Amino acid sequence: MRISVKLQPQHASWEQLRQMWMAAEATPEVDAAWLFDHFYPINGADPAGPCFEGWTAAACLAAQTERLRFGLLVSGVTYRHPAVLANMCATLDVASGGRLEIGLGAAWNADEHAAYGIPFPTVGRRMDMLEEACEVIHLLLTESRADFAGSCYRLTDARCEPKPLQSPRPPFVLGGQGERRTLRIAARWADQWNFPGREPDVLAAKLEVLRQHCADVGRDPAAIEVSVHLFDPTVAPDAAAQARRLVAAGADHLVLYFQTCFEPGVLRDVSAAVADAVA
Repeated sequence: MRISVKLQPQHASWEQLRQMWMAAEATPEVDAAWLFDHFYPINGADPAGPCFEGWTAAACLAAQTERLRFGLLVSGVTYRHPAVLANMCATLDVASGGRLEIGLGAAWNADEHAAYGIPFPTVGRRMDMLEEACEVIHLLLTESRADFAGSCYRLTDARCEPKPLQSPRPPFVLGGQGERRTLRIAARWADQWNFPGREPDVLAAKLEVLRQHCADVGRDPAAIEVSVHLFDPTVAPDAAAQARRLVAAGADHLVLYFQTCFEPGVLRDVSAAVADAVA
C-alpha cells in the first residue's frame, strides 16, 4: 500500500508549501508528493489569488528532497505540447535521480484557457489529444528517434536526449473516470490510474470497467496501480476510516489531498493513522 501527499499550491506562501513538502520527505509513511496543474486557484478559492505554476514548483521542491517521488496529479494535456513535456520529464527524472511520475489528464478548466487564449477543444478532441500525447511522450522517452502521425500531433525524426533514468520511462499516471475514453486510454497506457472521486462504490464500479478495457487490449489489470484521493484528511480517525473503505473497494495507493491545510504536524499525524489503518 502506497501513501502519498497532494498539495494545492494556491493561497499559500512558498515557505508554507515548502514546509509541507519537507514534512512529507521526513515522514516515512509517505512515498510521494504531488501538486496540481493550474494557473488560477480552484475549488471555490478566490481565482484572483496567488497560485504557483505546478511544473516549476515541483522541480524546485524536488531539488530539496532526496527520496520522495513526485509529479503533478495531473498535467493538463492542452497546456503544453507533448514533445515539450517529454523533454521536461526527461530532464526532471535525471535531475531528481529517477523519482518523477508523469501525471496526464485531458484538462477541464475552461476559464484558464479563455483567459490565456489557450485553445479549449471539445472533450472528445481533448481525449484524442490525451491518447496521442501518451504515445508521443512514450516514443520520445524510449526511442532514439521517433516518428508519429496522428490527428493532433506529429513527430518527424524527433529526438529527446538525455533519456530519463527510469526504464523504460517514468510511470504514466492517468487521471479521470470517464468510462468510454479515459478508462480505455488508462487500460493501454497507465502504470497508475487515479480515481478522482470520493465514493468506494463508485470506485469499485469504475474498476470493473477498467478491467474490461484491459481485457479488450490484452493487458493484465494488476499491472495498473489504483490510486484514490482522500480529500482534506485533517482529522486522523476520519481519514483512517475513509482509507479502509477505499482499500476494500480496490485502492492500493492513497493520496492524502491537503487542499487547504498547510500544517506539517497534521500531515505527519494523518499519514501515520492512515498507514496503521491499512497495514
